[in-house]
Amino acid sequence: MKLTSDKRYLALEYTYIVIGSFITGFSITIFTNPSQIAPGGVSGIATILYHMFGWDLGLSMLLMNIPLFLVGVWLFGKQFGFKSVLGSVLLSVATNFWGYLLGYDGILDLSRDMNVWLSCLFGGVTAGLGIGLVMKSGSNTGGTDILAQILAKYGKISLGTSLFLVDGVIILMSAFTFGIEKAMFAIIVAYVMQIMVDKVILNMGTNYAKTVLITSEKIEEIRAFILNDLDKSGSIIDAKGMYSRADKPIIMTVIPNNMIAKLTRFVHIIDPSAFMIIQETIHVFGEGNNSMAQYVALNKDVTQQH
Repeated sequence: MKLTSDKRYLALEYTYIVIGSFITGFSITIFTNPSQIAPGGVSGIATILYHMFGWDLGLSMLLMNIPLFLVGVWLFGKQFGFKSVLGSVLLSVATNFWGYLLGYDGILDLSRDMNVWLSCLFGGVTAGLGIGLVMKSGSNTGGTDILAQILAKYGKISLGTSLFLVDGVIILMSAFTFGIEKAMFAIIVAYVMQIMVDKVILNMGTNYAKTVLITSEKIEEIRAFILNDLDKSGSIIDAKGMYSRADKPIIMTVIPNNMIAKLTRFVHIIDPSAFMIIQETIHVFGEGNNSMAQYVALNKDVTQQH
């Protein structure tokens, strides 16, 4: 029974990766690249290189991803496994597939201002949908996400902040290449895309991580999975069942969005009767996350009132 469940989930994960990669490739080739919109990521750099030097979109993305993945495996180990490599390769293939099929000039007349807006909005929605599906599988499409994780780990800042910084640099590069208006469009695309990614993953919220509470008969196995496979930590809270009065320890942890599906799948397979709560997280303070001192400094007018 467990083997059948494993195979079913594995097949679903790879289906998400394939479909998500082709949707994202469609977004890049048909909407953002023709409009000279580079909303961060390796695809944003590839868009700049395409318009400056005529370099192949998909090949540029693949060549940039190779060294990034090697660094990721070296620093983070097995979490940058086969599925992530597959997502990266498929996105490059999908980008060129749509280019060869429909052309690299897009499907809209970009001489009309309204169509640039449509490219911006539909580019954000479709890219977010595609990336969300890939992340729902516990994978990613490589690229600057790896740089962001390195910055978060060694720069002692949150993953959300590091993603913002890395993508911000690319958007700034696009401002010098395409002009300030296109950079402003890129910011809109990035914002819409992030909202869509989160909607696809959990159909809720707009943040980079969620607080997860779990109680289960397999609490030690789940604890080991979070520590060793997800490389995350948390707390174990002593609790009792309200009806049974039996001891029921609760795991409390904060998990990035792209790992939520992987954790949920593991918990479901190892203990289908486990009780699991996933809730929105507004701020996470502490080592490797947001700085409480910075938050207090930025909100001193509010905090001084109390």
